[in-house]
Amino acid sequence: MSRVEIHGYAIVSDNDRIADAAGRTPDVLRNDADWAYFQAELNRSDVTVLGRLGHEANPNPRNRVRMILSSSSQGIEMRGDGWWWNPERLSWEEAIRRVLPHGGRVAVPGGRQVFDLFLGIGYDAFHLTRAEGVTVPDGIALFSECDEGKSAETVLSAVGLKPGPRQVLAAAAPVSLVIWQR
Repeated sequence: MSRVEIHGYAIVSDNDRIADAAGRTPDVLRNDADWAYFQAELNRSDVTVLGRLGHEANPNPRNRVRMILSSSSQGIEMRGDGWWWNPERLSWEEAIRRVLPHGGRVAVPGGRQVFDLFLGIGYDAFHLTRAEGVTVPDGIALFSECDEGKSAETVLSAVGLKPGPRQVLAAAAPVSLVIWQR
């Protein structure tokens, strides 16, 4: 099989949260410059992997190829709205071989269980955007380990990723991006 390149994408608060307590992205984590960057990255990807709740909450008007994690799948199956994959029944290697038999670029925009799963599978890059000066009290952490007091950067470093330079996407907010790579 040809090479598969895995890229994670998240915008987080200073306390490493990706959503509020109800699982929704709060307005303080929404930024036009970050959204434009993220959409351009999705356009470069061959498949987007996300959890069922994220899939249901985010329409797919561009009809991008999606791979949805769900325990309702018997392994990997094509449904009307994308590939449905159950990682407890079929390995990543087998699933992605079905979806991208010639390899390609995979975008992983979460949620937390998906981000955690891919820490084990292995990111080639993680695009970590930070809404600086913002906290989301009682929110959902980017990675489970962030609930144990570890920063997102510590978690990414522990799996062998190294930070690139900090890029400012929006100076007024400020919103910055660091791409962590293998």
